[in-house]
Amino acid sequence: MPFVFESVLKDKNRGYACTAEQPIKLQTVTRVAFVLLNHFSMMSFTGAIDALVTANLMSETAAFEVLTVGIDSRLVMSDLGIAISTDLQLSQLPDRVDVLIVVGGLRVQLISDSLLRRTLRHIASLGATLGGLWNGAFFLAEAQLMDGIECAFHPDGRAMMEEVFPKVQISRRTHVVDRNRITCAGASSSLRMMLELITARRGRSLTQAVEEILSCDQTAEVSGISTVAVDADPTLPQTLKLALELMQKNIEEPLSIDELARCVNISRRQLERRFCRFVGATPTRYYLELRLTRARQLVLQSNRPITDIAIATGFCSFANFHRRFRDFFGVAPSSYRATYERRR
Repeated sequence: MPFVFESVLKDKNRGYACTAEQPIKLQTVTRVAFVLLNHFSMMSFTGAIDALVTANLMSETAAFEVLTVGIDSRLVMSDLGIAISTDLQLSQLPDRVDVLIVVGGLRVQLISDSLLRRTLRHIASLGATLGGLWNGAFFLAEAQLMDGIECAFHPDGRAMMEEVFPKVQISRRTHVVDRNRITCAGASSSLRMMLELITARRGRSLTQAVEEILSCDQTAEVSGISTVAVDADPTLPQTLKLALELMQKNIEEPLSIDELARCVNISRRQLERRFCRFVGATPTRYYLELRLTRARQLVLQSNRPITDIAIATGFCSFANFHRRFRDFFGVAPSSYRATYERRR
């Protein structure tokens, strides 16, 4: 049975273990339908859908099924002038929808639509979560499905919403999850909103794995093996930050833990305590997981011989590298590469 990653690197490596021989725990797939309005915000839509697609890639089995829906046509024009062919029209929407999200945009006309109103009310009566991107929440409010609910809305439309729908609690927040209503104010906040949905449906661990993939470039500098949980922590001690940087720069020829402690001018005991608190593992364990993460990247992303990868990641013994890689990823490095090549 493969070892598990203990440190913050566990989220970066989620979805990369070959565990086909292990029984897979089946879960009900969450069906998410996006109703695309004419001139919908493409960036809002892709941010939301990217979170769900990435969640599926990071899961043993698909966690989300995505449906795209047009109101009166299966071809809907986005705000970028790019037409999207949807999966079905609104009249064909099945009853079994877990989440229904109306995708608005800057040029979307906020005009009542009787079919959309009826559909929203029907899906709401079945207990589904309803949402709106950008100004999509207008249509939820127009169907009287947002009364008493906190609602995120694009700033340009907030005054109108307060005037037309006084029972709706218009928020200044970029995105809001209030009971079974989810709303966001614009293009950049749709991803954060969907991450909250993923957490609610599948737990924080999967969300963290998605964040590692989609949020890795939110800092000014991005290392080859960055971790959002550490990079975004303002309380991270400078000595620990320096130790992590030294580890990343010395993967091929790893430093001893005593050498690391001397380089950052603290005792080994202090270094170990800080690693356990902020990184979730001892320095020795984290260093091993860091080198194996780098090895996994090289196995999948390069054609370098496995023996060269072993040396490049600080393993003097090929047998030791072979055993460690198999412990953490379930198969030997060469078989691992062949497995993922077949999946492409």
